[in-house]
Parts: sequence; structure tokens; C-alpha cells
Amino acid sequence: MSATTPHARRPHRPRPPSGARRLPLAGVLRLGRPSDIWFKPALSVVVSVAPPNLLLLALGRLDLAVYTMAGSLCALYAHHRPYAARARVLAGVVLGMLAGLAVSLTAASLTTNPVLLVAVGALLAAVQKVLCDATRIGPPGHVVLCFISSASLFVPQTPHEVPGHLALGAAAGVWAWIVGMAPGLFRPHGPERRATAHALHAAAAYAGTQGVGAGSARARAAAAAAVHGAWQSLLSTGARSAPRRALERLVVRAEVAIAAPADTEPERLRDWARALRGTGPVPHPDGLGEAAGELLGVETELAVGQRPLSHRLGPLAPIALRVALGCSLAGWASLALGVGRPYWALVTAASLYQTNVTLTWSRGVQRVVGNLVGVLVFAALVPLAHLGQAALVLICLALNFGAEALIGRNYWLGSVCVTPMALLITEFAHVQRPGELMTDRVVDTLVGALVGFAAAVAVTNRRAGDRVAGALDAVERADERAVRVLRSGRPAPGALEAARRELAGAVVELRATADAAAGEWWQRALPEERLMRVERSGHRTLAATVRRQGPHSVEDVQA
Repeated sequence: MSATTPHARRPHRPRPPSGARRLPLAGVLRLGRPSDIWFKPALSVVVSVAPPNLLLLALGRLDLAVYTMAGSLCALYAHHRPYAARARVLAGVVLGMLAGLAVSLTAASLTTNPVLLVAVGALLAAVQKVLCDATRIGPPGHVVLCFISSASLFVPQTPHEVPGHLALGAAAGVWAWIVGMAPGLFRPHGPERRATAHALHAAAAYAGTQGVGAGSARARAAAAAAVHGAWQSLLSTGARSAPRRALERLVVRAEVAIAAPADTEPERLRDWARALRGTGPVPHPDGLGEAAGELLGVETELAVGQRPLSHRLGPLAPIALRVALGCSLAGWASLALGVGRPYWALVTAASLYQTNVTLTWSRGVQRVVGNLVGVLVFAALVPLAHLGQAALVLICLALNFGAEALIGRNYWLGSVCVTPMALLITEFAHVQRPGELMTDRVVDTLVGALVGFAAAVAVTNRRAGDRVAGALDAVERADERAVRVLRSGRPAPGALEAARRELAGAVVELRATADAAAGEWWQRALPEERLMRVERSGHRTLAATVRRQGPHSVEDVQA
């Protein structure tokens, strides 16, 4: 637990891009396993979108669907959060969506200059990206918000129409909120059960390595992150009900498994995880001993690592600049090429930006492949969609479902459904020429991806290395505090739990920060030796806090 900072004294050594390690192609398009709850956002968006669209279809005003979809698509968010927290998050998403829509519609009503409108869209995309990352809103992040606000910029508008169109979005947003909250009536602890099951599965995977081997460090980091996520879920639910207390005990068992992988039966953890499916009773593990009393002794406390929003915005400045620059240049390049829908290029650029350049490259490849295949799907669906507006609405609903069902397996697969859906939505107002739509979409996809990635390369993120140094210092401080509490013999009630949770949050944050920095270009080399040493020390201290060891044992653990 050295207090020195060799990272800060190390000379600056630019790291240029080099080969496939920095710009990978292998595995970028590989399909993963679907999410455990892939059907929930897929069904939710259909239930949220269908009633407004069908009502507008019956009234002969399907041209207004672009405004109701702004609210309806909010149903995609917060499916992983407990319902008490979900209510707040969904309300925030609806308000954020309406704020972006209001800016776009107001701008569209005041000017038709496409250059200015692209600039407004780029600034909105940057704000949406930063706020979604800072609040850790989760998928689908800023992309849906950007899609709605950017498309709305190019819908003909007059000032007196803006309030009515916003009212349509607000009404659909309220319905989306109801749809998102409705499952809580039947399975009120569903999100917490899923988070706990994920922690148990991850702990079982680490226990299966026995704490040794090439993949054990990565498995341990994944298990620690899953356990930390489970605690965040459980600690955001308010009053501690009986089911929640039982879930807390299972998370403790996952922590014990991480502390002593060689003494854990992985299959037993997996059995508990499987038992959490459905609405059956929560398993009650025994043998927790003194650790349970300490770990479950805190009433309601938010998980460590939730710094004030203002502190989380600062490190995202380079990302904001990348988004604003890339989106504006992509939109303007599209205009220069004579494309009539520059917002497609803008949204393509906005969708690329991830935590570092390497991940941005991977997302760019996925976006291009998915959009190009999606254009071919659109060509196959156009004859059916032109049978009538009812057929058009039903096809879009099916594509909504398909996008959310598939996007968890790989982003490009979901884009295969998103692309034809976006093209068909343009026909809600009137029938378009398919050939022109397809050409514009292909050009905008390529322009947005190339220009957007170029902006990511041009805007360097020198703060990534500084954030690693700060995260290392935070883990060392939390480690020292936890050791002091352990050595105190009889800590105050809740003191060990608070120290343990602070250290767990710092260790998880360190790994996420290091992974993000590892994929950035043109920065100083990461302090790999110090990173390995601090992570190992933090995990050993966490093991000591879970085992409730005394001072002498703690010294052994830290040796």
C-alpha cells in the first residue's frame, strides 16, 4: 500500500496505434449469449409504441408518430434497476427526452438552415452522451435520445405547433413510464433477484478457477464487479423487506466465495442462482456466522462510488468534445455530398463513441455492417410496407421487437432491425422513394462512421492516464482504512461494512478505469506493476473483511 506515485513521475511516452491489437477485427462481429431479460425491453417497447401509433393510424394522423415515439421509446430504459429506483430513472429519462425534443422543435421552428441545425444536433448529442455516461443510465444510453432529437430538427415546424407536439411526446412518455413499472405488480423484487443471481454465477465462475490460472484475475474482477452491482441494486430499494434480507445473505455468500475460492462449491452457488428465477422463495444459506451480522447490519446506504454529478462530468470533457466535433463534421460532410437527411450521419457518428478509441473502432465496424445489412432488409420489406399504413405500423412494431431481442447478442445484429425501422418511419408522413432512401442511408452510414472515428482519433484523452493514477490512490486509501478497522479489534457497528463497501467500490472503479485507459491512444504507459499490486492488495483486504479476521490474520493476508 505504498503512498508513492511512480505513475506521476514516469516520463510521457506516446503510444501510437499499432496493428490489430489497437484496431481489432477478430471477434468484433462475434455473437454473444442473449441477455437473461432480452424479452423485457423487447416486449416493453412494443407495448409502449403500439397504442399511440395505432391510435394515430385510426385518426389518419400517422405523421405525428415521430412525436409520440419520443416518449414511447423511453420504455427501453432502466430494466435492470429495482422498481423504486426505476420510477425515478424513468421519470428522468422522459424529462430528458422531452427537453431534447423541445430544443430540437424550437430550433426547427426558428430556422431551416441545415448547417445551423446540424450544429444544434451535435451539441445536443454531446450533452446527452455526457449526461448518460455520468449518471450511468445504462443501455441504450444516449443513442435513442440523439436519434429522436436529431430527426426532429429536420421536421418542418412552426412555433405555435411546438407545445402540441411536446404534449404528444409527454403523453406517450407517461404511458412508457407505466409500461416500465407494470411488471413490479407481479414480481416486485425481480431486478434484485437477477442482480443477485448474476453475482452468484460470477462468483461460481471465479471459484471454478480455484483462484489460480491465467484467467483467474479477470474472473475475480468480473465477480467483484457483479457483487458490487448486486449491492448497488439492493441498497437502492429503500426499506429492507424479508426477501431483500434473504437476497443480501446470498450476496454475502458470493463474497465469501470470492474470498475463499478453493473452499467453495461452484455448483451450489449456481443452484442458488437458478432458484432465484421466477417468483419462488429465496434460498436461505446457512453458515454465515459473524460475517452476516456485520454485513447485514446496515439499514439503507447507497453504494460507494456515487460521487456528485459535477465530479463525474469533468473527466468526460474529452468525450464531449469528440461527440460534438464528430457529429457536426459528419452532418456537414453529408450536406456537402448533397444528402437530404444529414441527421443520419450525425446519429451514426454519435452512436460510435464508447469509453475509449479501441471500443469506438469496434462499434464503428459493428454499426457499418449492421446498417448495410439492414438496408438490404429494408429493400425486402418495402413491397410489404407499401400495402398500406397498417402494414407499415405492424412491420415497424416487429422491427422494434427484433432490435431489442437481438442487440444484446451483438450491436450489429440489432442494427439490422434498427436500420429498416428508421427508414420506414420516414414513410409515416408520406411514401418515399426506396432507392433514394437506401442510397442516402448507405452514404450517411459511411460518412458518419469515417468522420466520427477520425474525430475520436484527433481528440486525444490525456485524462485517461490521470484517472488511473487517481483510482490507484483511491484504492490505496480505502485499503488502508479497511485494514485499520480490521486491526481495531472491536470496530463500531457498521464501520467494517462501510470500509468494506468503500474498498469494493474503489477496486471495481479501478478496474473499469484501467480497462478504459488501456484502449486509448497517445498516452503515457499504464503503471502495470503498481496496478497489479494494488488490485491484489485490495482483493486480499476484501477477503479479510468478509472472513471477519482479526488483526493477526489481517497481517498475514496483507503479506
